Amino acid sequence: MLKGKKIILGITGSIAAYKAAFLVRLLIKEGADVRVIMTPIATEFISPLTLSTLSGHPVAVELFTKDTGEWTNHVDLGLWADLVLIAPASANTMAKMANGIADNLLSTVYLSARCPVIIVPAMDMDMFKHSSTQKNLKILEGYGNIIIDAGTGELASGLSGKGRMEEPEKIVMEISNFFKKINKNLSFAGQKVLITAGPTFEAIDPVRFIGNHSSGKMGIQLAEAFAETGAEVHLVLGPVNLEIQRREVKVYKVVTAAEMNQVCTELFPSMNGAVLAAAVSDFTPLNPGQQKIKRGKEDLQIQLKPTNDIAAELGRAKSQKQWLVGFALETGNEVDNARKKLEKKNLDLIVLNSLRDKGAGFGYDTNQVSILDRHGNKEDYDLKDKAEVAIDIVKSIQKLTSGTL
Repeated sequence: MLKGKKIILGITGSIAAYKAAFLVRLLIKEGADVRVIMTPIATEFISPLTLSTLSGHPVAVELFTKDTGEWTNHVDLGLWADLVLIAPASANTMAKMANGIADNLLSTVYLSARCPVIIVPAMDMDMFKHSSTQKNLKILEGYGNIIIDAGTGELASGLSGKGRMEEPEKIVMEISNFFKKINKNLSFAGQKVLITAGPTFEAIDPVRFIGNHSSGKMGIQLAEAFAETGAEVHLVLGPVNLEIQRREVKVYKVVTAAEMNQVCTELFPSMNGAVLAAAVSDFTPLNPGQQKIKRGKEDLQIQLKPTNDIAAELGRAKSQKQWLVGFALETGNEVDNARKKLEKKNLDLIVLNSLRDKGAGFGYDTNQVSILDRHGNKEDYDLKDKAEVAIDIVKSIQKLTSGTL
């Protein structure tokens, strides 16, 4: 699985750096092209000459050579790689990565890389279990990095506990499994997919708005799932407190329904399809206040006007080669309302969920959906994590586009 794969191996200051020699040999044996980057302190643990000899390439340590001013282009390195593997990853380097500190070549390459990153921690047990290290690991995982957990056993300090760098054979196996996984389903490779996510906020005045409780989690998970299938994903994201971690997903941040409508109508003609997961406001104040509205003695009445119906507009604009998937969040008469929306807005599929289902709807990490098509079919799914629900939705769209639905 590693034949022709371009792998950057980042080595940091840990006694486990000696294992990097074995790791390089195993990666090359599997057919990978390996380039080694070391932090300056890592060179105290293992010789760059050893790693250069094993990899067949010069080892990069510094951003530039002081005598000549020759510069190591970290951007080119980040673009070159299919994978950045940091093994061993010290507590110090992981803290820098988690906080965007770029004070050496390896950390700048990490911040520039557009490929997946695998991190293999190695340190003494007290450092590993320290709350700051555990927090940084969670942050790095939240960024989309893959963590190969530290092993348990005898450590350089003489203690025995968790913190050992995983063995090179296991690391190579994990890398092979990773590439098998991402190569398994590239059914949307070369296609452009539009996703909407989150709420929209409609201003009453400069400090108040009409909105809803959408967290954007479902739409973001859909963007992640489509990116894993090779799609070029364009995510139109309402005002949420979440960030998309995959760098290959292009994000358009909007606030109002009008802004979301404008971006979607501009993008949709060049898309192969769209999934409209955003909870778009149906109404917006007709005359929002230009200044904060002060409390008065009389009741305040706010006149509302309808917002643009994004699903209906895209449904009218959809060509025969495009597909369109919508969402229906209902509180009663769910299936009938979803089917009416499917037909009225010229959707190909609609994802139905009900606020009456425990653990489904706004704010949860889980969701329970049914997927309906234009032929009267309905497939029901159990309550699942939203990442798994996203995969189910993508699979249904795969069936739709391949003609097997």
